[in-house]
Amino acid sequence: MSGLTLAFVGDGVWHALVRAWLARTRKGTVRTLHRAAVGYVRAGAQASAVGVIQDILTGEESDILRRGRNAQGNAPKNVDVQTYRLATGFEALIGYLYLMGREERLMELVGMILTEA
Repeated sequence: MSGLTLAFVGDGVWHALVRAWLARTRKGTVRTLHRAAVGYVRAGAQASAVGVIQDILTGEESDILRRGRNAQGNAPKNVDVQTYRLATGFEALIGYLYLMGREERLMELVGMILTEA
């Protein structure tokens, strides 16, 4: 599966995980929760998340991250190319772990990221 396809899946999984976490841990209106979610799912936050988990990734996970990062996608105008690519690598890793059924590892990494936030 291509890095961009993994990132496509990972984007949806990451959004759902962040929203579920916010619903469990924060109070507020849907509007407030949505604004908080945007803070976690934007490219800059995803790129920062890589820094939190990078040192504990397995070789296979690092390869998936690199494959997603090196995928040829078009960065939006509101983010620099380097940040966009790192975020795409992050999404590819999330998508890969989800599709491979590695929910325990996925939740371990997500837990590290969200407790750092």
